[in-house]
Amino acid sequence: MAEILLSLTIIGVVAAITLPSLTGNINERTWNTQRKALYARFSQAMALMPSLNGYGTFSAEQTDSSGSITQSAVDTTAETFITDGLAKVMKINNICDNEHLEDCGIASTMYPINNGDNINLSDITSLRGFNTLFGVAAANVSIDTKAAAFETTNGESILVYYNPHCTPDKSTKTGVYYPQSEMCANFVYDLNGNKGPNTVGKDIGFITAFHPTDPTVVAPLPTSTTIWDSQINAAKRCSQEDSESRVPNLNELSSMMYNRRLLGITSGDYWSSEAVSTTQAWLQNFSNGGGSRYLHSRGNGLAIRCIKR
Repeated sequence: MAEILLSLTIIGVVAAITLPSLTGNINERTWNTQRKALYARFSQAMALMPSLNGYGTFSAEQTDSSGSITQSAVDTTAETFITDGLAKVMKINNICDNEHLEDCGIASTMYPINNGDNINLSDITSLRGFNTLFGVAAANVSIDTKAAAFETTNGESILVYYNPHCTPDKSTKTGVYYPQSEMCANFVYDLNGNKGPNTVGKDIGFITAFHPTDPTVVAPLPTSTTIWDSQINAAKRCSQEDSESRVPNLNELSSMMYNRRLLGITSGDYWSSEAVSTTQAWLQNFSNGGGSRYLHSRGNGLAIRCIKR
């Protein structure tokens, strides 16, 4: 009997040690599979839409010299983008306006990947509010559209910040320029509604769509650490960190910049995978009020944030 009790005790101790790790690994694999499937559905849906801009009606509030309102604000953009655009190419269960985001399962608290300040996006009910909270320069995105949200038939909760005036890709990129005007829609998703852990890189992530026609849709999953090296060594350093990791391209970096508070990033210039010559490559600035792209010498040691597909 003593030997049986001792064996059971040992089994219990081993189970207590290993089960949380096993459960965590299973959850990680499940979230990764869901994330890839969601990204595939979004990419297919965006490709089927005739255009990503121009949905709904937006007009700012008008006042006279005395401050009296002469015309009320009208904003149906994000909801119309969902109802007349996404809902025609994706399976959607429920749509929520900016005053009822939590009704679509949007968690009141989201935890950044790098232990930064917790974010309450259920209170960020407009595009300008998102830009302000995340310290994004409002270059060409000063329009203040209301946020909206929806739930998919697969159980994901999606928060939508929409720019109905988004512009095509800048075909000639030279010098310093801002990609914000090319951002048509930024989606913050929760793979399991408002259930835990509500942590970026696990059940929380983001998808960004650039350009109104022939859109580019990206869903970078950044690693949790920043590497410092030259752009020349960036790909090698990412593969050393993880065999599945790679250097983000410019649009993936811009998506990360736009959602930088969810990553716990507050400043810095990050290398992209895109070189224009043997000596120069593109950088993305993450600093507060910044967000510009610019060319820089590939040999300089700057920040690298690897991502997974």
